[in-house]
Amino acid sequence: MSLPIDEIKKMILEAMPDATIEIKDLMGDSNHYAATIKSSKFNNLNKIEQHKLVYKSLKGKMGNELHALSITTEGK
Repeated sequence: MSLPIDEIKKMILEAMPDATIEIKDLMGDSNHYAATIKSSKFNNLNKIEQHKLVYKSLKGKMGNELHALSITTEGK
């Protein structure tokens, strides 16, 4: 089972409404993605805390419906 890009974006935006999100399907299989996410929620957080926010927004789908996600985060 895979997770479509639109669904990933929707979940992230629910947690971070001001986010700008770019997602690329790396293998063309809807299972391996690279995401660049910019949000003011990342301000004053280190990279580990920023990535934890993203994983939390995915509501347990990482490792299940979503096989691989490379994340690049940046504050606004």
